[in-house]
Amino acid sequence: MAAFDTTRTYGSLGFAGRIGATFSAIAAAIVEWNDARVTRNALSDLTDRELEDIGMIRGDIDYVSQSNRVF
Repeated sequence: MAAFDTTRTYGSLGFAGRIGATFSAIAAAIVEWNDARVTRNALSDLTDRELEDIGMIRGDIDYVSQSNRVF
């Protein structure tokens, strides 16, 4: 019975692999930026009372949207 080992990497990815990795990194950065933007906009639309209900103040919005952390 033959087996193919998929857990090892053999050498570098080569030029095409580096281009693919670059596109992947750019796409991930764009997705992360958009997620932060959507979170910031959603939290900014809440009233101070609604923010207090979830344990936040208006000054926490930028920190939470940039770090993707929940208090």
